[in-house]
Amino acid sequence: MHERPQRALFDALRQLGCRVDSPNDKFPALISTAGAQHGASVRVSIAESSQFASGLMLAGYRVVVDGGDPEEQAYLRMTSEMIRDFPVQGGRYVVEPDASSASYFWGAAWLLPDCRIRIANWMERSLQIDARFPQLLRQFPSRLSRQTDLGDSIMTAIVLAPFATEPKQFVDLGRLRVQECERVYALKTELLKCGANVVESGDALTVYPGALHGATIHTYGDHRIAMAFGVLSAVSGGAITVDDPECAIVSFPGFWELLSHVTR
Repeated sequence: MHERPQRALFDALRQLGCRVDSPNDKFPALISTAGAQHGASVRVSIAESSQFASGLMLAGYRVVVDGGDPEEQAYLRMTSEMIRDFPVQGGRYVVEPDASSASYFWGAAWLLPDCRIRIANWMERSLQIDARFPQLLRQFPSRLSRQTDLGDSIMTAIVLAPFATEPKQFVDLGRLRVQECERVYALKTELLKCGANVVESGDALTVYPGALHGATIHTYGDHRIAMAFGVLSAVSGGAITVDDPECAIVSFPGFWELLSHVTR
């Protein structure tokens, strides 16, 4: 998290009257809420993440967003619906499962069609862009966009691409560069380490079909790098290993135990 840019959030907090001391607009930061205007209107950029806007909405602020990324707008709609429907006087509220994390098991099922891998109780309706993953994987088009087709699950598709029957191009990957690590670099570097043919051009990666060999994957401390390559680890019989599997606990405690049931 120290590497993720926080400027959009810090700027919004400053608009609200907070004092934010950070030398580089990243964590660690010292934040004083004295003088903050609770319930006020605030403008926040979602160019790098919608999480800042969602957090401010949940805190009771009236949020105006800058930026129109389709994926991020969908998450804001989900936040608005949750606020609207949440039973504040008590009751039952169903929280959607994380579609991004489900992509690893959809991916394993695609790689191992003879295995009985099923995702139970999958959502019939979802605002998460990654809920499209199983449908897109069945088609596996030759070009996929991080902005309009898939969110974080595009990383899973990139790792699966060497097993496709034709080259796959993944575009609009710029946002992956400013998350838990420089994910475009990480995906390319670790796939090359496994023997894949990967070409980077701007914010796009093209992955060509081809056999992979054993390697130890560096995760860069990034949970999604670990889990995406964990799928290859599961189907390679241990030839591909992950050097820091515990970083997956950030978003998916129990991931490796569950994945251990996936075998070729």
